[in-house]
Amino acid sequence: MVREPLLDPNQGVLGYELLWQQSGIETGGANEENAMGLLDFVATHLEKGEAGWRGRNLIFMDVTPSLLTRASLQSLPARNTVLTLSMRSLADENTLAAVKKLREQGFGICLRNADSRTPDKALLSHVTHIEVKCGTAHVSTLARTYAALKGSPTVRMVARNVGDWAEYDSCVSLGLDTFVGKLHLTPRPDNKPKGMNASQGIILQLMDQVRKNADVRELETILKNDAALTYKLLRYINSVGFGVMTEVKSLKHAVTIIGYSSLYRWLSLLLATASTSGNAAVLMQTAIIRGRFAELLGQIALPKGQSENLFVTGLFSLLDRLLGIPMAEVLEHVHLPDEVVKALQTRDGIYGPFLALAEACELRNGLAGALASAIRLTPADVNKAHVEALVWAQGLQV
Repeated sequence: MVREPLLDPNQGVLGYELLWQQSGIETGGANEENAMGLLDFVATHLEKGEAGWRGRNLIFMDVTPSLLTRASLQSLPARNTVLTLSMRSLADENTLAAVKKLREQGFGICLRNADSRTPDKALLSHVTHIEVKCGTAHVSTLARTYAALKGSPTVRMVARNVGDWAEYDSCVSLGLDTFVGKLHLTPRPDNKPKGMNASQGIILQLMDQVRKNADVRELETILKNDAALTYKLLRYINSVGFGVMTEVKSLKHAVTIIGYSSLYRWLSLLLATASTSGNAAVLMQTAIIRGRFAELLGQIALPKGQSENLFVTGLFSLLDRLLGIPMAEVLEHVHLPDEVVKALQTRDGIYGPFLALAEACELRNGLAGALASAIRLTPADVNKAHVEALVWAQGLQV
């Protein structure tokens, strides 16, 4: 399973598009068997998730008309699920009837290949999203397409194949409000490195002291310089995503319950979320999902206790972007185990292959299968961990 984020005009995360990929070939919804398999798989594992899908992010999936009445669809969170259909499919009376029922339940419907020359306003009134292809299209052509298809102020226009940030900005100026793809992994040319802010400096001090097993009173003294950090740290630890049964009310209490190792993990998360860069939100979510995903993969394939470092490995793999400084400089500020450093620098060592696999599941490059086989993980192992990481990240109070 591959996921791609959908961005809003402010580079925030609206949701994720999920699709199958095999041997480098995208197999999202063109084949009914593949579409059914993805739908059933996601529905099953979201339903069995410890806390379910508790975030506001949307899930986009391709479907065929026959899947609109499939029982597994009812296990998905309706108001967070958007089903993508072709314009030709929606023109069928039975399909339209099924769409109307799903819309009544709260499901979203995204329309692909809509005809902007002779738009059917009656059909368009039943959709929540309309897809517009960018890439080779000129801005003026996009403007005409947008004007022809935009039938309601509540309908969101989804821009696909946005090639670069300049095209993204052009689409935003036209009024398009949803963007799918991997653009967030490409640095904006106008985003100059800002370096670490004051909060991140304090967090790094804390991480260094935790690594040295310093007395909790020394940690509390450092935290007094930023009361907001204490609040955020305790909020993370108390989130459902962590699973602490008793509410943690102080740093000392946290150390008593979860220990220094887990505290280091949560300080790492806090470091990533303290960024103020322009596209921090999407990078932050990507880093969190990547870290948890890599950790879950490690729990399957590595000896007990070794997978904990994979959370930090995945999270830190985007820290250079979040901090606005080169990775080499990041590693000067943060003391990490040698195997973690090796994974971050070259994707080698014990942890490197797990990080590379987590990254491959964010791209349509066809490498995930071979990377999984190399560390003896099955597609079912990888896909289950991927969905669990998505659910876990939604549960965090970020």
